[in-house]
Amino acid sequence: MNKNLLIRPLFAAILVAVLQTAFLGYMIESRASILRNGVDVVLKTVPVDPRDLLRGDYVILAYDISTIPGERVKGKRPDTSGTHELWVRLEKTSTEYWDAAEASFEPLAPQADSVIVHGKIGYQALASLFDAAGALLNPEDTVTPLTNIEYGIERYYVPEGEGKVLEEARNASALSVTARVDDAGTMQIRLIAIDGKPLYEEPLY
Repeated sequence: MNKNLLIRPLFAAILVAVLQTAFLGYMIESRASILRNGVDVVLKTVPVDPRDLLRGDYVILAYDISTIPGERVKGKRPDTSGTHELWVRLEKTSTEYWDAAEASFEPLAPQADSVIVHGKIGYQALASLFDAAGALLNPEDTVTPLTNIEYGIERYYVPEGEGKVLEEARNASALSVTARVDDAGTMQIRLIAIDGKPLYEEPLY
């Protein structure tokens, strides 16, 4: 048998393994970089529909900043439905929590004493703004809130059987999440606490 016929599949397999390892390493290091160098923001969680309490080994999380009042949305709203990027400025309130001071479908400029986070809002959340033909009902709308905004921290994986504690605390408004934010506005969960007492803390690796 031609040795070249054996070498080619072996080389391809090695190349695939190297690329997979490199990609996994990149993902791990990206997460660790945010946890190591990002800015902390403490977020208040809100109750979730009981049908979505626990799926598998992760808990569904929603936050105060998952909904933003219409008057805090600056600039033009999208003129098409679908998934859109959203930038949200967080500022610390009189409590320990951070809240959305403003949001925009265009990047926001940095300001002192605030953190800008990057989120997405999907078709279902924007659908009520459009008619059956897909036209924007009210281009000047400044009242309708933005809802179901996702920041990539809506799931938290827990050891099997431990999700119930988080569910109950979340629905009693006793659960808080400390997320760390990098310069691009990406968030990673760093700490889960109940009544201010840490329960889970994420390691770098």
